[in-house]
Amino acid sequence: MTALRVDVDAFVEHLRHARGLSENTLRSYLSDLADLLAVAGQRLGREPQTADVDLELLRDWLWRGTEAGLARTTLARRSASARALTRWLEETGRTGVDVGLRLRAPKAESHLPRVLTTAQTESVLTSLAVRAEADDAVAGRDLAVVELLYGSALRVSELVGADLGDVDLDRLTVRVTGKGSRQRVVPFGVPAAEALHRYLTRSRPVLAARAAARAGAAARAGADPAAGAGPAGDAFFLGATGGRLGTRAVHRLVSGLLSDLPGSGPSGPHALRHTAATHLLDGGADLRAVQEMLGHASLGTTQIYTHVSTERLRESYRTAHPRA
Repeated sequence: MTALRVDVDAFVEHLRHARGLSENTLRSYLSDLADLLAVAGQRLGREPQTADVDLELLRDWLWRGTEAGLARTTLARRSASARALTRWLEETGRTGVDVGLRLRAPKAESHLPRVLTTAQTESVLTSLAVRAEADDAVAGRDLAVVELLYGSALRVSELVGADLGDVDLDRLTVRVTGKGSRQRVVPFGVPAAEALHRYLTRSRPVLAARAAARAGAAARAGADPAAGAGPAGDAFFLGATGGRLGTRAVHRLVSGLLSDLPGSGPSGPHALRHTAATHLLDGGADLRAVQEMLGHASLGTTQIYTHVSTERLRESYRTAHPRA
């Protein structure tokens, strides 16, 4: 018999190498399956084996999550993690049957994403441009970051992962690596190009010089020059100390910009992605073109933005029409 934790580790490695899932997605799988291992151990009073996994165990695990007050979105994700594991166990011959086929969880609540109005978006970009005029290197970088996030509807991981050779200012395109390690080339507009050019010529050299100075000081002190922010290498966007810009820094930047704006929902970088997609459709863009731009594997994922646009239309009607 094989310990379940051994097969769970093998399953996660399969997801990492064969399916190329992002580290964030892998962490979700690890968190879910670690909890499953803990519950199985409590029920059995010993280390669980792969043969111990059955439908009753999986249902009990989800029920405990329900009793603990977990959100339906979390329960739905846990159910998906368990079904993926049991399917892989059956496909690789570790079990004789896929016990997760009949596992069900509450459907995740459907929420429309937060979308900024055109006026709000312009206000955010204008405020950043004013800061950048002071020739502050970080402010110039922040303007380029937000212009590219909105101009290309990128995921934050795609933005921080971009290297110098990925941005083509002549063709107004950026090459990014999305989910599943799929690469795509995404266009951006003239305002973004101007902000990116300004960043490359005025802000990035300053940030790179800071990295060199930091590395030199660390070397003189006998410390690891790469400690702290990490080496910049060919990273397009640099952090305040010269290393590759991180996702948390971008979250802090965008959340700070959006926190005071009216509207409910998340205020992080994904709000700019939602906003860009919705504005494209409001402007008459083809749904499949938007799908390609966003890097969605399924058109159904992109269609949520048509619902957003419809809701905005309804709200405009209710507000403006005399007989609404």
